[in-house]
Parts: sequence; structure tokens; C-alpha cells
Amino acid sequence: MRMMFPGSPPFWVLLLVVLLTLSGQEALTQKGRKKVIHVSEDDSGAVVVQTAPGKVVTHRGGTIILPCRFHYDISAHDADEIRLKWTKVVDPMSFEDVFVAMGQERRAFGNYRGRTALQEDGAGDASLVIRNVTLQDYGRYECEVTNELEDDAGMVKLDLEGVIFPYHPRLGRYSLNFHEAQKACLEQDGILASYDQLHEAWLDGMDWCNAGWLDDGSVQYPISKPRDECGRKETAIGVRNYGYRQKEEERYDAFCFTSNLNGKVYFLKTYRKLSFPEAVHACQGNGATVAKVGQLYAAWKIQLLDRCEAGWVSDGSIRYPIVNPRARCGGREPGVRNLGFPDKKYKLFGVYCYKESNGGGTAKKGMRKWKARRV
Repeated sequence: MRMMFPGSPPFWVLLLVVLLTLSGQEALTQKGRKKVIHVSEDDSGAVVVQTAPGKVVTHRGGTIILPCRFHYDISAHDADEIRLKWTKVVDPMSFEDVFVAMGQERRAFGNYRGRTALQEDGAGDASLVIRNVTLQDYGRYECEVTNELEDDAGMVKLDLEGVIFPYHPRLGRYSLNFHEAQKACLEQDGILASYDQLHEAWLDGMDWCNAGWLDDGSVQYPISKPRDECGRKETAIGVRNYGYRQKEEERYDAFCFTSNLNGKVYFLKTYRKLSFPEAVHACQGNGATVAKVGQLYAAWKIQLLDRCEAGWVSDGSIRYPIVNPRARCGGREPGVRNLGFPDKKYKLFGVYCYKESNGGGTAKKGMRKWKARRV
């Protein structure tokens, strides 16, 4: 990012990005070096300064501010001549329009309509407010400020709190090309994870022996415990990388990412075990739907759902979440246990339902025959 100081041309731009870590310090410019300066105010109003690249963090459904501030010579330029443009980086050579402002004109694009606005906290504030953040909002954004002759831009990274989950469908492992992996994650309340998200999950102890697609088209997998069946025991730990693969022809699993829920996942207690079609009706009778795989992972990770009972989820697999490992609950590590894809018609299990916070629908009369209750 280009930074100019007094004595430079009259129009100059300085982008300020949030990271609330070091407080009460002034940002200094080292001799011979340029620093990106990140600044914001916390709840107390104290100025917080960080001189390393950072990111802003929220969760699905939250509201976040992407900070951007610009400065210019008001004697040489009219404020109405300044054009502010926010775009999202789709890939290194592609950008998606998010928000544009010039003078009193404002325009949002695509699914950002109705959710975005400029903060406009004083002169030179181009910070963008995003409400009701979605999984798809994750990523890097560029704030560009332009007048008739000059322009400058800077990047802000929007990160989400959430959980990674590996996924393959009923067809079996290594059955998804890149586009099918994208679709599979969406169907299970997620998006394809980024490398940064997978790496963070590995730092948190994630260990998975099957390679999966990431959002950049690469195929990777995290290993915390090297072993012969996962690329030899003597191989170093880390996120192992197969590189960028052929998106149409090659097939792997998927690493999906999801964030917090606008609702609750729960195990539906019934007087007997259910087939999959019966499980669907049972959740509907309780004003809910059968939980998706991503919703079960989010409930396990964020809501600390711990249930040592196997149940149907929406893709027809049988799973259960364990926060506190214990005897007869499948393994010594916390996680979501996966018992595979049994016959939907003849195999009988419990069921995990998901109900939105607004009620998620109304229970229908005559659907209480399962004698269901939330536990």
C-alpha cells in the first residue's frame, strides 16, 4: 500500500485496519521502512494501535466494520469529487463489486444490498458496515479511494469464528470434483474452507487422513499424528499439500467451514428408534428440520452439544457429538463421530433436529405420535 506524508502530492490515502491488541501506543514510521498502521477504538474509547497486518473477526449473523480512512487536501479537492469503492477479492485476478459512494450517491451490489452502508464517522471515514454477516462474506476486501487524478487502495481481511469439518457424501470417499465439493458444503450449511482456516484448525489439533478440496482449488489435509497409513510415520506434521488440482476431472473429499447458528441443534427423544423418513417427520412434528452436518458440527463446537447417542442427520448419515470423551462414546478425542450411511428405510436410530431461533415453523396437528420431547 502506498503511504504519503506532508510534502507529498495533495491527495493521499491512508487505510487504517482494526486489530485490538496494543493500546495506548503511537504508530511510528521507522527510518527507511513503511508501516501499515491499524487503528480502532474499543468499548472504552481508548485508541488501539497495531503495526502488523491484521484482520477483523466476527461470526455468521453478526455486524462488522471494515475500517478505511482517507485524507486529502480540502483546499485542492472537493469532497464530492472523491469516489469510494469497496470490492471483494474473489481470486488474485478477479474482484466482486460490494459498495460504491461518490458525493451523496450510494450503491450496494449483489447480496450486499440492504446489508451494507458507510460508517461516515467524520471526514475521511470510508469504513464499511456489514450487517447480518454470511459465510460467503468471509475473505479479503479492497477499499479504493479515487479523485480525478490519483487513487490508492488497501486491504482488509474479514475472518469468521467457526469450525472446519471434513465431508464426503454417501457415494464414498474421493467422489467429489471441485464444483461438487462446493455444492456439498453448501448443502450441509457450510462453504469450502480456506487454507488459513484449515491451518488454524490444524494448530488446534485437527488430524485427518483424507485429502480434501479447499476454496482456492488446492487439495490438502492436516496431520497432527504422523502414521504409516497417512503418508509414512516419519513424515513431519503439518498441513500436507497436493497442490492445485484439475477441478473437473480429479476427485477428493471436501473441507467445509461453518459458523455459529441462528438456532439450536438437539437430540429428539422418541419412544422408539426411527427410520430416516420417520426421523424427518418427527423433527417436523417438533417444529424443526433434521440437522445438517455443518449444523451438528457448529452445535458441538460452539454450543458444546455433547450427546452419546447416534442419530440421523440430513444427508442420511449417522453421527453424534462428543465434547467430553468417555468410555463407550467412541474414542479418546472430542469430535463428531460418524457411523456412516446406513439403509434409510430399514435401519433405526435417533435423530438430531435443528430449530431456528424464531421458532423455525409451527408444529402440525397429528404429528405428535412420536411422543417427542427436546432433551
